[in-house]
Amino acid sequence: MHFSIIVLYFNYKLNKPYRRKFKMKKIQKSKKGFTLVEMVLVIAIIVILAAVLVLGIGTYLQRARAASSSIAAHNSSISVVRSQIDAALS
Repeated sequence: MHFSIIVLYFNYKLNKPYRRKFKMKKIQKSKKGFTLVEMVLVIAIIVILAAVLVLGIGTYLQRARAASSSIAAHNSSISVVRSQIDAALS
């Protein structure tokens, strides 16, 4: 029983540097660049954010146009009332 534990321990110690080298190679290999899947995901996220931005800008533009037209209508009604008051006073 004890002998098998010692053998397993030494096998682990002997194989440990090999495992480290293998992991280092794997890490160095992944640092070379992006994979195609990663690039597609990034592009998809950018497209989704751009679509949300365009829809949001469209909504705000509609609100701005409605506000400016209501302000123009209010200003024109004020000018009509002022001209009627000026005509009555003259």
